[in-house]
Amino acid sequence: MTQWHIFIAFFRVGMLGYGGGPSSIPLVKKEVVEKYKWLDDEEFSNILALCNSLPGPIATKMAGYIGYRVAGLWGMVNAVLATIIPTIVIMILLLTFLASMSDQPWVQGMTRAVVPVVGVMLAVLTYEFLKKAKGGLGWVVMSILVVVSVLLIEVAGVHPAFLIGALLVYALVKPHKEKEQKEDEKVRGKMSL
Repeated sequence: MTQWHIFIAFFRVGMLGYGGGPSSIPLVKKEVVEKYKWLDDEEFSNILALCNSLPGPIATKMAGYIGYRVAGLWGMVNAVLATIIPTIVIMILLLTFLASMSDQPWVQGMTRAVVPVVGVMLAVLTYEFLKKAKGGLGWVVMSILVVVSVLLIEVAGVHPAFLIGALLVYALVKPHKEKEQKEDEKVRGKMSL
């Protein structure tokens, strides 16, 4: 039954993720965190960060990782196929149809309407991550990271890959420092007794 649930969850993402990878992220979250509860919010955030740091389409990377985590190798194959099969079929059928009707006003309106929908979905996802950041980094550190990131990317012209790499290094180093501090506090507490 798990394989069926994996297939259905990622098939829905593949069918409804119109607009590319960013539009599929909230759909994946809805399926794997809220509906099937395979992951919690923190695990999903970590997987999203990892998948964003790797090259390639985000939906297939997330599907592969989550499928493997839930049901091993066959879960990974199942999730990736469930994600890409709808896209392949829809591309062949829908694009053939839309190409023949591209001059129609309703087709042009439909393609223009997708942009605000994807924008709203990304805004909701961003808001949920910002709420979670309060417990993790805290508002001050998170705000500083956002401002510095925007300045580096938009003003200084730094490629986002370098920024993501720096944040990954920070994430790998920071937990070790906190662990060492906790161990030092334990040692000091024992010494004071």
